[in-house]
Amino acid sequence: MRNVKYKKRPQLFLILFIFLLFQLFFSFSNFTFSYAELIDRVVAFMDDEAITLSEFRQQYKNTLKLSPQISEVEVLNTMINRKLLLKEAKKYRIEASSEDEVMKEYIDLKVRAFIKVSETGIEDFYKRNILKFSGRDYEDAREEIEKYLTEKELNEKLKEALEDLRKNAYIKIQLKF
Repeated sequence: MRNVKYKKRPQLFLILFIFLLFQLFFSFSNFTFSYAELIDRVVAFMDDEAITLSEFRQQYKNTLKLSPQISEVEVLNTMINRKLLLKEAKKYRIEASSEDEVMKEYIDLKVRAFIKVSETGIEDFYKRNILKFSGRDYEDAREEIEKYLTEKELNEKLKEALEDLRKNAYIKIQLKF
């Protein structure tokens, strides 16, 4: 009878020893069955595109270097506008080496191509702002005025185009400001 009890004890000790080893291993490692960590979260999405918190923070940090007065809302809206323009550019199969070039190509094709500043508009602007040109005659200032008026019109048309894109997109902002 004594031999039977003696044989069961080493098995019991072996099982306890293995159990303790597993406990030590799992307690000193980062691995647990119920452990979950939030790595990133979505702060905004439009249609099927998302902006994560890490993307937003990186963009905000980069933008602050160039424009220290910019708000988080402005940065997030710029990111949304950018994604909307890129998505629209994909519809027209516009391709380029960078996203910036894709956007520029799209803007040139869909917005700038329809802007024409009239000669009368340039002359009127010159006459209304003649003091700002410090004695330069019309021909010297003409190209500069045309460029200015074209950019002004481009900005207005682009703003309208973005409003239309935003109106037709499902946009949800989940970031609290």
